[in-house]
Formats: sequence, C-alpha cells, structure tokens
Amino acid sequence: MLYRAHQPAPPLDAFVDYLWYVSDAPRHSRERILPSGTVELVVNLARDEIRVIDPRTRRLRRLSGALVSGTYREAFIIDTEAHASMIGVHFKPGGAGLLGVPAGSLADDHVELAALWGADAAWLRERLCGATSLDARFDILEHALLARLRHARPRHPATQFAIAELDGTGRSIASVVEELGLSHRRLIEVFTADVGVAPKLFGRLRRFQRAWALGSASATPAWSRLAVQTGYSDQSHLIREFVAFAGAPPGELYRQSDVDVKEHHVAVA
Repeated sequence: MLYRAHQPAPPLDAFVDYLWYVSDAPRHSRERILPSGTVELVVNLARDEIRVIDPRTRRLRRLSGALVSGTYREAFIIDTEAHASMIGVHFKPGGAGLLGVPAGSLADDHVELAALWGADAAWLRERLCGATSLDARFDILEHALLARLRHARPRHPATQFAIAELDGTGRSIASVVEELGLSHRRLIEVFTADVGVAPKLFGRLRRFQRAWALGSASATPAWSRLAVQTGYSDQSHLIREFVAFAGAPPGELYRQSDVDVKEHHVAVA
C-alpha cells in the first residue's frame, strides 16, 4: 500500500488535520471504518463511484466518486473493489464547517459532494484525476478548500474549548459546562452542530480511538491495563465500548488488523 499525508498551511490548518492519498489493490474486498468523531472528504480517482455498506440496513450504497463521510457513531463497511486510488481530507473535530454546512446535518451519513458544492464537485474530481503527480493533486485539493473559506460555517467559541478538554483531558461534561458558563442543553446544541455528535458521545469516541491506537500498536496488547490507562472503569467497560463502536470486541478487531490499511480502517474480508 502506498500512503502519503500532507499537512496544510494556515489558514486551512484551523479546519483540516491532513490531506491524504492511498493507492493499493487490496486482496480483501471489504474494510471496516472505525468511528473517530471526525468528518472526511473522499475522492475516488480510479472510478466515479464509492461503495458503502450501511451499518444498519447492511445494504450496499453506490455513491458518486466524490463524497463526504459524516461523523459516525458506529463502524461502517466499504467495498474496496473500486478503491485502488483515493485522495481525501481528514477534517479536525469541528472543522467540517469549511464544507459550508453544519456537521450535524451530515452525521451518520455519506453525502455526495455535489449536494454540497454543486458543479464544483465534478470539476474538482476531474482536475484531481487529470493531475500528473501527487504533489499536484495535493495542491489542487488545497486550493479548492481555500476557495471554500468564504463559505465556511463559523464555529461556536464554546465548541473548540470543549473539544480540547474532552479530547485531551477526559474531563466531565459537567465541569466543562460550568467553566463555559453555558447551559448543558446549549452546549449540546452548538457542539452537535459543529462536530456532528453530542459532547458526551464525542468523548467516548475519542477514548475508544486512544485505546485502539495503543492496542493496535502493541505486539501483545494487555486490554485490562489499557482499559485503566485510557479511562475505562475496567476491561468489561472497554469491551462494551468496542462492541458498540467497532461492532467487535478488541481481541477480534486486533486479529483482523494485521493487514496494512489506512488509519481507522480494518480489513474484514
């Protein structure tokens, strides 16, 4: 697998964590995408189609080759057959306002980019497909995002503070609300609009991601120790959260993760 990431310069770095490119011809036909509390813009350079399996209905959805993956609260499956060359944008938590719509309107869904950007979506994919180098593709994508700055949806000041506190320190929602001086209901309202999920769920998702990152990087993960290290009450608590978010307990997920795939992806078939 060829994988490259590109860090955007200011002012895009306020919204975007990184741009990425992946090229491979995987032997497996499906990958499980783990929820991360973030939004992703994805463009298929190999074919004007992206195939996603709905986690609830288990039905295959065939979408255009440029789409936005909203903030999911559980894992979903992608069909990798047509995904040999992909480029995308990994937004920071709360950074999807650059798309021009509330992240809450994209939650638990895949939305074709044309529904948000109109004809600019097809124009962007055409230019990306026609570029002759990866650096040129990153430049095209970065300039397209810069052009959207004037349409960006402003982020509520409370959201960024809450993101930093819930992501980095694992503070309780009550203490964050008290420091912000907002009502609990108001924080949920603005946070969900900016991030795509409520603050409590965001904190759970980020804790799950921290546990998975540590466990998947270990040759012999000790899940009971990792549970305590990442703020779970015990191993049973960690297992319940893994089943809720990934659809599988950590041991099973770990056994599937020996195939080299993109961040937040796990080969399943």
